[in-house]
Amino acid sequence: MKAIRFFLVSMTAVLLTACGTTSTVPITGRQQTLMVSDGEVLSLASQQYQEFMKSAKLSTNATNSAMVKQVGQRLASAVTNYLNSNGLSAEVKNFSWEFNLVQDNQVNAWCMPGGKIVVYEGLLPVTQNEASLAIVLGHEIAHAVAKHSAEQLSTQMRQQQGLQIGTAIAGAMGMGQNTQSIIQTVAALNFNFGNLKYSRNHESEADHMGLIFAAMAGYDPQVAVSFWQRMSSASTNQTAEFLSDHPSDATRIKQIQGWMPEALKYYKPVTTTAAKTTTAKKTTTTKKTTKKK
Repeated sequence: MKAIRFFLVSMTAVLLTACGTTSTVPITGRQQTLMVSDGEVLSLASQQYQEFMKSAKLSTNATNSAMVKQVGQRLASAVTNYLNSNGLSAEVKNFSWEFNLVQDNQVNAWCMPGGKIVVYEGLLPVTQNEASLAIVLGHEIAHAVAKHSAEQLSTQMRQQQGLQIGTAIAGAMGMGQNTQSIIQTVAALNFNFGNLKYSRNHESEADHMGLIFAAMAGYDPQVAVSFWQRMSSASTNQTAEFLSDHPSDATRIKQIQGWMPEALKYYKPVTTTAAKTTTAKKTTTTKKTTKKK
């Protein structure tokens, strides 16, 4: 066990000293260290998105497709304004927003880095309205703005480097193959459980940011609670939270309720004023003449 402990300490040192670029996540202010550039992530994401769209079938429901695009673009505009107003104009160039509704009964949606968002038709019976759809799209947009994909790639790279260097250290210490295998298995299990929590933290951060993005776009963030209650009722997944890469529905709802006062500070309902149309009537005056008898 001393050897295993030494191995894990060595890997920890490697992970802590790994190079990278430090940045700050908007809204939450959390610090993150990235080992991949925006260009690398965006290039990979673009390839994957194009491959998906080749096989996907776009929804034939024109009304729902238009709603997804309308809600998405309203959120994208709010996010762009926020970034420009907070000294993050350089980040805006990373996004080329696109919102598509596809034929699929899954209750799901996702966002690629760069702002390519896909909503499955199966989600709409649960969202039920535009405001709840905005909660979902805000969450997905938040993943892109917070660079969660780049962060997870960076974590995997550091873990791989740690394992490689740790294996080399174990070999140099004269440990046998069996001992090295045991050490690698223990390290992998630690990484796997750590990654689940890491992913849950990202999901929670996206919930937080997405709630505020929806409010910025003029959607009532308070609908998030009833939406997640509906999601909980529709879910068949009973996996314990510590074994899941997403927070439990109960945890999610509690967190959202805690963030609500902050989100409401950004909420200004969008009022739609119908244009008053005035139809001018053309009055024709007919002069009546009396014929003299």
